Amino acid sequence: MPIQSWMIYGAYGYSGRLIAERAKQQGLTPILAGRDPEKTRAVAEEFGLEYRVFDLRDMHRIAHNLLDIDAVVHCAGPFSATSVPMLGGCIAGKAHYFDITGEIAVFEHAHSPRVNAAARAAGIVVCPGVGFDVVPTDCIAKTLADAMPAALTLALGFHGSMHLSPGTAKTVIESLGHGTMGRRDGRVVEIPFEIREIDFGRGVRRSMCVSWGDVSTAYFTTGIENITVYWPASDSTIRKLRFAWLARPLLRQAWLQRRIKREIDRKVKGPSTEQRQQQSVHVWGEVSDRSGQTVTARMTTANGYTVTQLAPVAIVEHLMLHDAEAGSTTPALLMGREFASRLPGSSDISLS
Repeated sequence: MPIQSWMIYGAYGYSGRLIAERAKQQGLTPILAGRDPEKTRAVAEEFGLEYRVFDLRDMHRIAHNLLDIDAVVHCAGPFSATSVPMLGGCIAGKAHYFDITGEIAVFEHAHSPRVNAAARAAGIVVCPGVGFDVVPTDCIAKTLADAMPAALTLALGFHGSMHLSPGTAKTVIESLGHGTMGRRDGRVVEIPFEIREIDFGRGVRRSMCVSWGDVSTAYFTTGIENITVYWPASDSTIRKLRFAWLARPLLRQAWLQRRIKREIDRKVKGPSTEQRQQQSVHVWGEVSDRSGQTVTARMTTANGYTVTQLAPVAIVEHLMLHDAEAGSTTPALLMGREFASRLPGSSDISLS
């Protein structure tokens, strides 16, 4: 059944507010929700929308709050702590589940055979990662896989000046304690720290491998078993991250994680509207086959947080008019490989 009622959970967070703002602009009336009564009420009053207050400690309470909800856009990170209970509540309450995570472990759980089977039985769509960078990289991955069906390796990345939101900064800090992850022979594994030169569309940049969520999502979209994700970085940043790689045991300590995250809450605010309007992102991908032949894809998008604002609302609008197959899926499989290009501020995907 098409979506009629939907919820933005974590609506007072940086990205949650942006998505609520976009929904209001489009004439939509999501129910806003979160665990903090004052913050949830404030953002609901700002946009003139209904709101609910509940936390994610009790799955039965989550499901109760979703009884009249057809879909949830989950924005309350870090998703390593919040996605499992919200996803469980959505399955119990038979509400489609979407989130804006970029965390590999969250994707692996959401696409596991157990969750996929439960989602199918509940008749719901489970589609994590409906923001940046997954939406454009997923569409590029699908485009490349269609262009080279025999591809054995896939590399993805993006280049753009982006101020981090508090949630994204916390996710980065969590990932530093676990090394750099890639996909090799179909499995997510820790990989050596790799450097390569990449032209994302702004000239060649020295780039390092990173543990972005595309390591997971691109596999479920394309079936390609060897995936590496890259991000351009200065020599100074690369040196610091090499040190962080050596300091992984320390960075995994809960007390240090809590201390750094408190500093993030105090200091990191996310980009302003003006900053987002002035920043675009160049997204890149490359596949290669057994013979060594390659195909490269590029596109530009609006600022990453603007993509995160636009894409979830576009998906909800689509599912208000169209049915979708139940089960775990990815943005490119759900919406088509042209989806990212249809978002305001994005270009078509070019192949070379």
